[in-house]
Amino acid sequence: MTASLPRQAAPPQQPGRRVEDPRHKARRRALTLLIIVLLIGVPAGYLVISANQSRNSGKDKEAAYSATGLTAGWPSRVQRRLYQVTVPHPADYIAYYETNNWKTSRLYVEFRTNAAGLDSFLESMGTRRDQLKKDDIAIGARDRKVSGWNFTGTEPWWGLSHVQKNPSPTQDVVVNMSDPNYPMVYVVSRTVP
Repeated sequence: MTASLPRQAAPPQQPGRRVEDPRHKARRRALTLLIIVLLIGVPAGYLVISANQSRNSGKDKEAAYSATGLTAGWPSRVQRRLYQVTVPHPADYIAYYETNNWKTSRLYVEFRTNAAGLDSFLESMGTRRDQLKKDDIAIGARDRKVSGWNFTGTEPWWGLSHVQKNPSPTQDVVVNMSDPNYPMVYVVSRTVP
């Protein structure tokens, strides 16, 4: 005689648990996929964008620091503040060049402005237009050679040197007044670090 094994009862029906329909299953899977993409894709995209910006920033800085002459464009706000060179508005034909060594740092800036802009620029330095002297080429030969500026010809050149006590910078200014409505301004601001 063989003993019969007891039959296993069917699992009890759990109330409230329904069978998932296909649309709900597709929606749940789409939501899960979206969450995975957001958790992985967004940080990965951010890293790619950040890396490109970082690489481009390095290239921009490398180009700026490897420049060997005037570069078209505005000096940075930090440079303008450090060297106390306020380029007025309106101004165009703006170019600059910075040199640094252990002894002296210099910022060379050129721009064209209008008569009111010239007055505003000189006032920001603490000088006035009547302090400009005719045929006074205040920028020295060394600085003219570095910047490539040539103050010769029959143009009416006006200049001044605005000497300040260290650590404030000293500015040498030459203005080409061949067109008094739109003077061209050349500035060398030097400071001792």
